[in-house]
Amino acid sequence: MSDMSLETVSENYLDVLKEIGNIGAGNAMTALSQMLQCKVDMKVPQVKLLEFSDVGQIMGGEEQIMVGVFLGVEGDITGSMMFLIEQDSAKHLINKLMMGMAPEGEGFSEMELSALKEVGNIITGAYLNSLSTLTNLKIYPSPPELTVDMAGAILSVPAIQFGILGDNILLIQSQFFDEVEMDGFFILIPDLESYAKILSALGLPV
Repeated sequence: MSDMSLETVSENYLDVLKEIGNIGAGNAMTALSQMLQCKVDMKVPQVKLLEFSDVGQIMGGEEQIMVGVFLGVEGDITGSMMFLIEQDSAKHLINKLMMGMAPEGEGFSEMELSALKEVGNIITGAYLNSLSTLTNLKIYPSPPELTVDMAGAILSVPAIQFGILGDNILLIQSQFFDEVEMDGFFILIPDLESYAKILSALGLPV
């Protein structure tokens, strides 16, 4: 399926991609629970096929300050992945992780940024592991890059890669909560050949 793009993904394929999103997000939240040593509940993730230009709005507007973890994906499939979380939710997570010892204030200290990168690493790693288990493909993440910026600015970084897939992207919005509700967003950006490999590995014709 060399001409495959997300514009031409059928309902059948979308269901499979949604299922991957559900399992991946579920595994990521389990990993987060273990890391925080407390129960983290999750609503059923919303998996949306939408225009790249609409992604910022879903996150509360392009000027919303977000923490973004961006990493490359290598191995049997290639591409990249992002996990984004709103700044206040990130603060809450870090405070839990540091047992209430995180400093007050708007920005993040070096220690907090390092902890956030580790959280992002574990969450995205768990997501990619579940994809690897489902497909039997070897998938390796590159070391993560962490950014704190407006949603629009963070999303502009991989915009060129999104462009390869046309205007539509697959966004997985995962609401999770302990005593505070948080919104996390997974964006998996395989290249086109990798989409075909993923679907083929799951036994779907491509």
